[in-house]
Amino acid sequence: MRILISDKAHASCAQKFQEAGFDVDEKTGLSPDELKAVIKDYDGLVIRSATKITADLLEAAQNLKVVGRAGTGLDNVDIPAATAKNVVVMNTPGQNSNAAAELAVAMLFALARHLPRACASLKDCKWEKKQLQGREIMGKTLGIVGFGNIGQIVGPGKRRRSRDLRRSAGAFRFYYHSCPQDRRHRRSFQQRNHGQDERRSLPDQLRPRRDR
Repeated sequence: MRILISDKAHASCAQKFQEAGFDVDEKTGLSPDELKAVIKDYDGLVIRSATKITADLLEAAQNLKVVGRAGTGLDNVDIPAATAKNVVVMNTPGQNSNAAAELAVAMLFALARHLPRACASLKDCKWEKKQLQGREIMGKTLGIVGFGNIGQIVGPGKRRRSRDLRRSAGAFRFYYHSCPQDRRHRRSFQQRNHGQDERRSLPDQLRPRRDR
């Protein structure tokens, strides 16, 4: 079975396929026409976000059996066209969830303490200490919109990144809005963390400020 990796991926990606006995080629940066010209020789295709799997490309992929997305989103894959050609489409949900959750927490601190504005101000040779004082995180309510893999890590679900901050920043209160696919987590989340009145309160970052 021959596999083509058409987007830049970690070196271990090709290595694992080779260890499993597959023939692997890495050809990144191909134009749509270049990819279309070579895809007929491969049984599997590994992509990230750069490669677009279109109906036109799938017509040329005579031997293609599976498309593997090294990531979560599949917006660059024509799922109906792949299904019509009996091509299995797979992704790797959760692989980058921890990194995304940690970034979300980092952005929370940056927002609370005006770090982007402070950085730009300092580069402009200004020292706006009072204007960029910000607010402390301790005791604030953390709003989570969507309670999937990333939301659960940020909040009181999997691995609990925000709870890891309690020693330095104090405990958060949580407010979340669950997407339809996240409903399986809703009941246990509510029972573990909140009374009805507290769930209805708005997060501190969403409340209107009187000083504006």
